[in-house]
Amino acid sequence: MLAPEEAARLHEKRSVMKQAVLIVAATFCASASAIVVGSTHASAQTYLAKPVRVIVPFPPGGNSDRIARLLGQKLTEAWRQSVIVENRPGAGGSLGSDVAAKAAPDGYTLLIGTFGSIGASAGLYKNLPYDPIKDFAPITLIATPPLLLVVHPSLPVKSVKDLIALGKSRPKQLTYASSGNGSSNHLFGELFESLAGVELVHVPYKGSAPALTDVIAGRVLLMFAPLSAALPHVRAGKLNAVAVSGTKRSPILPDVPTVAESGVKAYQATGWDGVLAPAGTPAAVIAKLNTDIVKVLQTPEMKKQLADEGAEVIGSSPEQFGAFIKLEVSRWSKLIKDLGVTID
Repeated sequence: MLAPEEAARLHEKRSVMKQAVLIVAATFCASASAIVVGSTHASAQTYLAKPVRVIVPFPPGGNSDRIARLLGQKLTEAWRQSVIVENRPGAGGSLGSDVAAKAAPDGYTLLIGTFGSIGASAGLYKNLPYDPIKDFAPITLIATPPLLLVVHPSLPVKSVKDLIALGKSRPKQLTYASSGNGSSNHLFGELFESLAGVELVHVPYKGSAPALTDVIAGRVLLMFAPLSAALPHVRAGKLNAVAVSGTKRSPILPDVPTVAESGVKAYQATGWDGVLAPAGTPAAVIAKLNTDIVKVLQTPEMKKQLADEGAEVIGSSPEQFGAFIKLEVSRWSKLIKDLGVTID
């Protein structure tokens, strides 16, 4: 047994050692926290250390591609860092979207998400390789351009009511073109058939350009076409504009009514483009991207580009865009099921 004096010294020594251990542990925890905070701050500060890739899941030349290239040009100027637009077409936009979903979540790969590749894909493909909601981090909704319902001048059609009457008198004889199975042109046509009570014949193409070319030539009779692509032909008298698909008239064609105000009251269908990143991208990077992209969207060049597409700049927050995507996926998944549209 220890003497009282030795026991007291041992107790005092143990107390000192315990305090030292506590001090070291506290210092370590503080240092670790500082490292974590510093790393997060550094990730935001060191972002844009290399080129940023923007994937467009469609061929060059389309609306989404044009928007992406102008956006990339403006961001390159603002960031003083290269922004490279990469076209990855195929399977209605799902191939390129899958590449983006599986990219590193570091902010260096972005996706131009659209109605077809994000909003409608879950309802169209049974084995979609990505989840349109869970696998992406929304950044901002760019715009929601409508499509323009056009007909060949050979058709005795000046309005939606005329088209419905002709369609009912000639069931399964009127053809409509689209840029492919499951595209916005296709689904907008399917929705029109269902709500208007007419039976049309769908003719899919590999892209809007060849589809519109055949409508102009009269080989196919009508189409829900990109407004900017169809407008010159409407003005030249090669096509007749019947209605716009959205909820309000286009400022470019103020005399052309919407499908809804033309008698098909429940009809509402718009395309859309937005910017997304892979899920897991740091919140600080998402915030910077949102701020910088929304700023670019407010430039005169971007406003004009979108106005030429018949759309207005939106520039939503990430949270607003995320809520919008959930509504679109839910709505179109149900509609596609109800319409009986299948791709695979």
